Amino acid sequence: MAHLNESKDSKAVVAVKTFISGGLAGIFAKTAVAPLDRVKILLQAHNQHYKHLGVFSTLSHVISREGFKGLYQGNGVQMLRIFPYAAIQFLSYEQFKKMAKYVPIANQSPNLCKLICGSLAGLTAVLITYPLDMIRARLAFQVKGEAIYQGILHTIQSIRHFEGGTRGLYQGIVPTILGMAPYAGLSFSSFEILKNFALDTFPELLSKPCPQNTGGLVLILPAKLVCGGLAGAIAQTISYPLDVVRRRMQLSGMVKTSPEALVHYQRSWLRVMVDVYQENGVVRGLYRGMSINYIRIMPTVAISFATYESAKQAFGLDTGVDR
Repeated sequence: MAHLNESKDSKAVVAVKTFISGGLAGIFAKTAVAPLDRVKILLQAHNQHYKHLGVFSTLSHVISREGFKGLYQGNGVQMLRIFPYAAIQFLSYEQFKKMAKYVPIANQSPNLCKLICGSLAGLTAVLITYPLDMIRARLAFQVKGEAIYQGILHTIQSIRHFEGGTRGLYQGIVPTILGMAPYAGLSFSSFEILKNFALDTFPELLSKPCPQNTGGLVLILPAKLVCGGLAGAIAQTISYPLDVVRRRMQLSGMVKTSPEALVHYQRSWLRVMVDVYQENGVVRGLYRGMSINYIRIMPTVAISFATYESAKQAFGLDTGVDR
């Protein structure tokens, strides 16, 4: 059980190990799919150079236009963001689960409890690190030869100067919050449900003895990847339209439009959603880039959860099934 391992370490040490495990999970996952992340941003916001292309043709055109390095444009700030983001998210999730044990209804509805804890963890992480996500989106959206921003600090200064001060760094925060709650909640709860199902149903095939002497079982790496990938696909399908709206709002200052329209795009997420639907419909609007998102989100979440679980085991924190 978790408390057997935690008794060997102070709460602070456990928190640090969990924080590092989460940060590593984020770095490994995002680095693996960085090229797909950039393509997703280019397609979501209909970049003028790539809006007529599909997923793989966009990948090809980015390489031919900007070189292989272009696939990783904006990834530097992504790494600055993703370590604290993922670390805070995983650490918060573990802390919220511990707090939930003192709530009677949590014991009666464990899956609902995990859903709520995951949602709260996602909201905590995104509120703390959101400006870095905003900056990363701006850097990833610009193309070689037409750069507006010269780096992280210049991006911050430009947004604050031309787009309403510090408030400009939080454009799109509302749809992000609305989308993050179901996405993070479903990611965590789906993964744990699938993990428990795999351990209960196919213990001989999909599990191995826990590295610590607790008598429990843990998933083998391929099973962790499959459970993580499915969890990511489930979560993203539901929350994707709000992710599109978030990107449109984040990139509003880079798209040529009237000052009046820009104000609306900066302030009203619902207006943006309606405009996207009216201009491009559901498939080519609200779900624009969804195919690339399935390609990227499944390995992203799979690698993230697999790395997190493996790091916890290496640190002596994992105990297998968590009811």
